[in-house]
Amino acid sequence: MTPQAVLPSDATAPVAIEDTHASTEAAHGEGGGGLPQFEFQHWFGQIVYLIFLFAILYWLMAKVFVPRLRGVIDQRAATISDAVSAARQVQAEAAGQAEAAKAEVEAARASSRSMAAAAKARVIEQANTRAAEEEAVVNARIAEAETAIGKTRDAAMTNVASIASDTAAAIVERLTGKAPTGAEAAAAVKGAA
Repeated sequence: MTPQAVLPSDATAPVAIEDTHASTEAAHGEGGGGLPQFEFQHWFGQIVYLIFLFAILYWLMAKVFVPRLRGVIDQRAATISDAVSAARQVQAEAAGQAEAAKAEVEAARASSRSMAAAAKARVIEQANTRAAEEEAVVNARIAEAETAIGKTRDAAMTNVASIASDTAAAIVERLTGKAPTGAEAAAAVKGAA
């Protein structure tokens, strides 16, 4: 008897459940129960399949997957080691170039210092030469001026004596009312000097 799709009334419900349980036991055989993997009659086949599948998987791992994986790992390790060695080589070259650049900078600094010192010495020498030339010109002008002043002074001094004798004659004439002679006034001025 098969279970019905519609629920039976309360009186017939236990009969339908018992019929279902009975039909399930009949289909699987009387008694027993449990898992067929744990029955001894099936162990030999299971062990054979286990060994067969293990052997196939082992062979696939040993001959296909592990060599490919090892090849990828070796290739990656080689790439990394090549990159590291190339980086070290580039770093060594960069350090050498940095040292060369540092030496060039120091040489350029030394060269610029020597050029600056030479330019400073040349400028100082030119300034000293120009100052000496200008000093010579100034000294020549001073000498000319002193000569001119000396001539003017001498000329003034010669005129001073005649001016002094004229002034003395004018004073004497004013005070005494009588004008002295030129020789008397000149003798009086020479006697006073």
